[in-house]
Amino acid sequence: MKIGFIGLGKMGFSMVEHLLELGHDVVAYDVSAEAVAAIAAKGATAASSLQHLVSELSAPRVVWMMVPAGPPVDAVLGGIKPFLKAGDIVIDGGNSRYTDTVARAEKLREKGIRMLDIGTSGGLEGARHGACMMAGGEREAYDLVEPMLRDLCVENGCGYMGASGAGHFVKMVHNGIEYGMMQAIGEGFELLRASGYDLDNEAVARVWSNGSVIRGWLMELAEKAFSRDGQLGWLGGKVADSGEGRWTVEAAVELGVSAPIITGALFERFRSQKSEHFSDKVVAALRHGFGGHAFQKPEAGEENA
Repeated sequence: MKIGFIGLGKMGFSMVEHLLELGHDVVAYDVSAEAVAAIAAKGATAASSLQHLVSELSAPRVVWMMVPAGPPVDAVLGGIKPFLKAGDIVIDGGNSRYTDTVARAEKLREKGIRMLDIGTSGGLEGARHGACMMAGGEREAYDLVEPMLRDLCVENGCGYMGASGAGHFVKMVHNGIEYGMMQAIGEGFELLRASGYDLDNEAVARVWSNGSVIRGWLMELAEKAFSRDGQLGWLGGKVADSGEGRWTVEAAVELGVSAPIITGALFERFRSQKSEHFSDKVVAALRHGFGGHAFQKPEAGEENA
């Protein structure tokens, strides 16, 4: 399949590499000429502009955006919309707020352009070797690109969630759950640290990763982080919230759904900006492990605190 791809950040670049290895044709564009040149060296067709990208595609054109949520999405849509025609498909693979997605899809529909919102999970490893994807939008548009999505995902890792916004809503809730799970892991290791026992956090995480009820990728990432330093002295404990957890809590309030665990995890991230706990270091390490999220260096003298 031939696809236009806009956005060659950490996730986007890895996804294009994966698409190329799978035999798909990719026309790539990014505001960074260096990123475009780097992906062209791996076999993609370099686009010098959004118009150029669209001109390289055949109807029905498929354009995948992998750009930060908010104004960057609107800027890209504004830039490509004049060159698209009825029947073309635009995919937003980022973490846009689902209400924004619904509004954008309605505007594109006025011109006959179809929009799919595809929440993408699996971090950098998933982008490169097999992700998990949750799609919303017109079913017919989804059916057209489903073979490509199945190529990009692990077995049983992609699916159609429903009408416009459903993919981003499901991904938003997924990330809210992720907040709660990481917070619980962080609190557990802080409790172990306070126990008075001379525990090896790496060994604990390794055992928990094999056969226990709480085994999983997050625990494997915890083991990896502790293998570097059992007390995580290499990073600080300020944990950012990237939006999805906050949106999940807001949706829970709007829908009258009790979500105390996710809400508490969000508030703990707010608290971490002023007073750091060991649990915050664990959460920061997990976020860095799966998504390459930036972390703050420890304050002077706190490397082994």
